[in-house]
Amino acid sequence: MRGIRPTKRVTALGSAGALVTATLIAGAVAAPSATADAGRAQDREARGAATAAAKAAKAGIDWQDCPADWALAKPIQCGWVTVPLDYAHPNGKQIKLAVDRIGNTGTKEERQGALVYNPGGPGGSGMRFPTRVTNKNPIWANTAKAYDFVGFDPRGVGHSAPISCIDPQEFVKAPKADPVPDSEADKLAQRKLAAEYADGCAERSGEMLPQMTTPNTARDLDVIRAALGEKKLNFLGVSYGTYIGAVYGTLFPSHVRRMVVDSVVNPSRENIWYEANLGQDVAFEGRWNDWEDWVAKNDATFHLGDTRAEVQDQWLKLRATAKANPIGGVVGPAELIGFFQSAPYYDSSWVPVATVFSKYVAGDTQAIVDAAAPDLSDTAGNASAENGNAVYTAVECTDAKWPTSWKKWDRDNTRLNKDYPFMTWANAWMNLPCATWPVKQQTPVNVKTGKGLPAVLIVQSTNDAATPYEGAVELHKRFKGSRLITEKDAGSHGVTGLVNPCINTRVDTYLLTGKTDAADVTCTPHATPKP
Repeated sequence: MRGIRPTKRVTALGSAGALVTATLIAGAVAAPSATADAGRAQDREARGAATAAAKAAKAGIDWQDCPADWALAKPIQCGWVTVPLDYAHPNGKQIKLAVDRIGNTGTKEERQGALVYNPGGPGGSGMRFPTRVTNKNPIWANTAKAYDFVGFDPRGVGHSAPISCIDPQEFVKAPKADPVPDSEADKLAQRKLAAEYADGCAERSGEMLPQMTTPNTARDLDVIRAALGEKKLNFLGVSYGTYIGAVYGTLFPSHVRRMVVDSVVNPSRENIWYEANLGQDVAFEGRWNDWEDWVAKNDATFHLGDTRAEVQDQWLKLRATAKANPIGGVVGPAELIGFFQSAPYYDSSWVPVATVFSKYVAGDTQAIVDAAAPDLSDTAGNASAENGNAVYTAVECTDAKWPTSWKKWDRDNTRLNKDYPFMTWANAWMNLPCATWPVKQQTPVNVKTGKGLPAVLIVQSTNDAATPYEGAVELHKRFKGSRLITEKDAGSHGVTGLVNPCINTRVDTYLLTGKTDAADVTCTPHATPKP
């Protein structure tokens, strides 16, 4: 699942087979001897993390103006934190992680340290976090008085030893095959693409792949904490960032000061990552229906039909047209899903997506080409999209065991597609490289409460498509003393960035004082977008 705000095209969620979204698994029970080996490896990695953190605390961060091409203007500063590629060998190969910060806006007395942010992915960059201060984002004004806002590129992402699996221009090339297969031959072609993609990851990024895991990113986070000179971590994680937080809280419970997790990945071992992706397919269909209902309610603006069924008919017609003859020669069903999926992801996309759809139905085909087709001249954007997808794939495939039997994938996705056709096959192809993954797949961390873990604040909407609500409930159970804020009858992914005073004031209070409500809280939804 990607927890990144989509740009013009949601290529953040793309695979070799389809431009698309996803999250997510198969937990396998380890045999006793494997468990003992895993335990020893974890001990080595824990010692390695402590070694790396001690070094980083001594070295600190040499803050400078950010490189011009990073598009992070003063007073934001940038720097580097060195971490081991493999924590079991802390003195072996090192990689550099890019970090940035802006100082707290309040007085010296008001300052409470650094607040470190991760937006999700896997594959998302947190480097834009300090711009919430420079852009004077009112939701974060109170918190900014007390905290330096710190972002980072996780390992493999952006400026932090970036990985790649395929030539970026090839990655965005369109039109791609319709993700929904018409025949066994279509499935075979997609399977071939997925296997080639997995091989490409090994060829282009082989040394990094075995170390591209959530536990390693959590260890990196602890090294960043130490480099910042912080005794304890203040962390805000959204989407996949919540899973980083859950794993960090498990591995380093006594190092947490405040932690807010927003739009939560279900951390159960059984869910990471195959089952999580299947769960997404169901949730996306529900949120797609919510969007179609809203479009129908606003038929006076969009003229796409005044019932959900009519809007859905227009969608199926558009899809069939693009399949028969890709629009502008470049927008087929895969590209349409890449663009339209941002509506079930984020309420902020409801109006823009409906507007483009409406223009198309009124006869303006260029609008949909501009919105959904790749821009081959944007080589930097394409490289970033390919990198995001490579990290997404590497982390999810390496984190956990995935089914290797094509029969299982075929059976599960054929069954789901009957009732949940919007995302199912596109999501399947995006994740299928995990079935032939070229490096050893690990066993996910058993997320639980450890000694010293403070109250964690969990925020979640009930209708979230990318991270279904059950995930928040599961983490709440596992982190004793945590507090859950539920935004009822809402479904935008990433709740803490939206205007909802019931939520915003509680997040502020928690980050500023550490206090939570005496019991869990249910909030009414934020305002529905207006066309």
